[in-house]
Amino acid sequence: MVTQVSAEPPYDCPLCPRLHAFVSHWRMKEPDWYNGPVPTFLPPGGAKDVRFLIVGLAPGLRGANRTGRPFTGDYAGGLLYSTLDRFGFSRGCFDARPDDGVELVETAITNAVRCVPPENKPVGAEISTCRTFLSATIASMPSLEAILSLGTIAHASVVRALGRRVADHPFAHGARQQAGAVTLFASYHCSRYNTNTGRLTEEMFVSVFAEISRFLGDRAVSPAP
Repeated sequence: MVTQVSAEPPYDCPLCPRLHAFVSHWRMKEPDWYNGPVPTFLPPGGAKDVRFLIVGLAPGLRGANRTGRPFTGDYAGGLLYSTLDRFGFSRGCFDARPDDGVELVETAITNAVRCVPPENKPVGAEISTCRTFLSATIASMPSLEAILSLGTIAHASVVRALGRRVADHPFAHGARQQAGAVTLFASYHCSRYNTNTGRLTEEMFVSVFAEISRFLGDRAVSPAP
């Protein structure tokens, strides 16, 4: 009998001892923070309505680890959610709070690693362990057509979650590749470091979303000038 794996780890997930210890430390230090595996942010209709999945690396300590919603509470979220709104992948006014009323439109946001890692750097074993949940998340989305990976590590984990070889699907900003029934898109991560150093500009980020919007059949609003 095959046991079906949940798409979401339990709140007190013990599978990665280093991450579990780190999160436990922050639960004691900041008891009002979320401090747990951050669940996938889904549209109102749930996983069945998702056509477009965005995969980041891991929650930020004072971002999603604090708020409990992916890319909420730190710099990266401001750029991501403004771009989602620009192309009609979300509705509502983003205010960097999980109760700001933002809703996703046929879109979901998750991370390759669900718990915050020390120094924002998960190790290979943690990425592999948490891929169980990434694979289950992808499998729970029957209408999924496009996945956007933010950064090299997230991209590699997505490729492996789809049962593909990373060597056959190398990461490159702006790349578009077919992986079975799903089309993979890739971008540098929208972190403050990448934007401050010029590795990723807002124009570069927006151009990736413009291509995804076109791919999905002009289902979104026209981008702002």
